[in-house]
Amino acid sequence: MTTSARQAKIFTGLMTTTALLVAGDALLHWHRVQYFRVLTLLMIAVVASRFKLKLPGLNSNMSVNLPFILIATVQLSLFEALIVGLASTLVQCFPKDRSKLQPLQLLFNLSTMAVAVGIGNLVFQQRGAGGANWASSSLLLVLVATGFFCAQTIPVAAVISLTEGGKLIRIWSTIFHLSFPYYVLSAGVTSIVATASAHVGWPIPVLALPVMYATHLSYRLYFRSAVSLEKTQALAKSASACG
Repeated sequence: MTTSARQAKIFTGLMTTTALLVAGDALLHWHRVQYFRVLTLLMIAVVASRFKLKLPGLNSNMSVNLPFILIATVQLSLFEALIVGLASTLVQCFPKDRSKLQPLQLLFNLSTMAVAVGIGNLVFQQRGAGGANWASSSLLLVLVATGFFCAQTIPVAAVISLTEGGKLIRIWSTIFHLSFPYYVLSAGVTSIVATASAHVGWPIPVLALPVMYATHLSYRLYFRSAVSLEKTQALAKSASACG
């Protein structure tokens, strides 16, 4: 086993340990599950998790299930949010082609999601800290989304750096450039859905699914254009070198 592979396994072990601590805390504070709310978000998040895209230049992908996981984080308990987040991540990890599912990669992805949900829940629990009422504050949702962004992208950049080489900061910068607008959009969708749900009812998250599918299509076109541009530039450089 190479040093980088060993380090990647150690890092995955640390992420798994942290995820188990989050799960343990969720079980300690477990209460009666809101079955209708959990099942509604679970089904929507699972469907959205299959709308996934490969990030150009990276051995990683993203799906458009984030807003529904964020909604679960801010409107359900930690235990319930973990159910939604982990189940949708599990479905997302299954490859569309017939390639084999990598157990270590699956474990890492599940652990990363559990840690992100735990951080998001911890941030949201500060809504009443110091006597301030943040319950409907868009700023608090931005902070939750920021916690998610850091908890998901930094570990991914780290494990890519360990397994494939490259500088951590440069890899994270690439991920930031590709995915940050999506996190901003997800925070906005979460804020709108959370506000509408309080006045209309829980079926409102279903209406966000077409929006996220449109986002998926937009990103797919953008990534396709970016890959085509990179190939064109590479061919131009090659032709210039030959000349």
